[in-house]
Amino acid sequence: MKENTNEKRDDLAAIGIGAMIVFIALILVAAVAAAVIISTAEKLQQNAQNTGAETTDMLSSKVVVLSIMVVGDAGGDNLYLTFELAPGSSNIAPGDIDYSIVCSNGAVYGTFSQTSLVGTDGTLPLNTLLEPHVTYDLTLSALDIADCPPTANDDHSLAIQSKSGGYTFETLNYGSDVSSGAVVV
Repeated sequence: MKENTNEKRDDLAAIGIGAMIVFIALILVAAVAAAVIISTAEKLQQNAQNTGAETTDMLSSKVVVLSIMVVGDAGGDNLYLTFELAPGSSNIAPGDIDYSIVCSNGAVYGTFSQTSLVGTDGTLPLNTLLEPHVTYDLTLSALDIADCPPTANDDHSLAIQSKSGGYTFETLNYGSDVSSGAVVV
């Protein structure tokens, strides 16, 4: 007796399984790509936020120099500085603001701890914070600037730095007259 060996091959199911494998692989690749894109976007957002915070700190503690004059009885040995905090600044302690004057003889350094309100005598009380929209003054005495006194026809560099990061740079332009009342900024 002859057995019926007429078998038909069905390849259609194999094609469907292959297509499903390719489809799953594409979904996995898309998921990995999405995870990479999301993590990159998150890192960029954090960097932008940090940069914004640093910029805000720098601008929110900036000192705006209104004027600098030479003052003093003996030929004008002192510098009288009037300043304000930049608009939008946070309150800051005077001792947290440093200055440096650089000249050909070297440099002098100090803080704004001897700051007072314009028109008042004496320095601000301890623990008083400087506020924006208020004008302050500071006298840099001959002792403070002994290595860089006002010198006729010379330029000195003044840098003001707050501990929060605000930075101000001014050039002190001394003309031929450095007597009391001469404006250098």
